[in-house]
Amino acid sequence: MNMIDASRRGWTLVGLAYALGAMPLVIGLFNILRVPWTTQNVLAREIALFACAAFVLFIIRNKERLGWDSVGLQRPALGSTSLWVLIAFVGVVFAGALAFGIIKLFHLPFGSVDSASYDALPKWVLLLVIIRAGFIEELFYRGYAIERLQSLTGSRILAAGIPLLVFAASHYRQGWAGIMIALLTGAVLTGVYVYKRNLWITITTHFLGDFIPNILVPLFVTK
Repeated sequence: MNMIDASRRGWTLVGLAYALGAMPLVIGLFNILRVPWTTQNVLAREIALFACAAFVLFIIRNKERLGWDSVGLQRPALGSTSLWVLIAFVGVVFAGALAFGIIKLFHLPFGSVDSASYDALPKWVLLLVIIRAGFIEELFYRGYAIERLQSLTGSRILAAGIPLLVFAASHYRQGWAGIMIALLTGAVLTGVYVYKRNLWITITTHFLGDFIPNILVPLFVTK
């Protein structure tokens, strides 16, 4: 855990505001304004999200004056990281299966998942969205938020729980079913990060969890 210097705590609070609020705000505005799902508009949204991530990275290095290891982005050991990606991926698959069981048991409703809109996008744009989700969501909700909240509060439970709840709630457009899936799969990623403090594990797992069903599998499925 990296202790935050009192003179730089204000920048940490700004970073937390971005980490926990930037994605729901940008995506929420995109939906509220009913911006058409064109390639150009989706690219503009993704650029805005990458800009938010760049600002958080700027805060880490130039305002907090901390290293990348302060958010789990140190150079990873390839063998150990690969093993834990496999373990985390199995955990995410199990959590997803459990979530679907709960959804079916309690008849939780699905909301709008925008699947048709995503399907209409060029594959390279969809790939960009998946890369953004894997990197930025893990940087915001796992690496930065967990580390900084633990440093500020001294509580590992609060540091892990608050970002997880925000992460799950940010999937509100997918209905209670989507929130449940995000909560349980996110809990696995949160647990792995808290244990290993290696963000590359959760970034890679998150990416694979989106890439395999949305891009890889459709390549082998005959329509």
